[in-house]
Amino acid sequence: MEYKIIRLIDQPDLKEKAALWFHEKWEIPLDAYAQSMDECLACKGPVPQWYVALENERIIAGMGVIENDFHNRKDLAPNVCAVYTEEDRRCRGIAGALLNYVCQDMKSRGIDTLYLITDHTSFYERYGWKFLCMVQGDGEEALSRMYIHES
Repeated sequence: MEYKIIRLIDQPDLKEKAALWFHEKWEIPLDAYAQSMDECLACKGPVPQWYVALENERIIAGMGVIENDFHNRKDLAPNVCAVYTEEDRRCRGIAGALLNYVCQDMKSRGIDTLYLITDHTSFYERYGWKFLCMVQGDGEEALSRMYIHES
């Protein structure tokens, strides 16, 4: 299986396809993804950014970097968000490769520290992320785990 990691800013024609793919995975309104991707493509700052892994023309994984991933700790920013790998492509290192790529790309943009919220308890540690604290997700009763990655 060969795939390539694409930054949306390097292939803006993927915007509609990527926005729809993320919307279908996370059930966040399509317009929210499209608006964030438009901000990315405007290149006014390092955040937001969007990334996908393509196998041929199929999106098999993706993630973004936004200021806040819907939680109460606005000081912990920016956040890696919408991390998803297609079920039939999991356990092949794709998410790890994407995470590493995103961390390196953001470092090249002057951002050394990234945050991420998740319910996973051991996945992100494999890629250099460290548990930081518990945070309250917007509209959530249960707390979520906040991780930090420092380059």
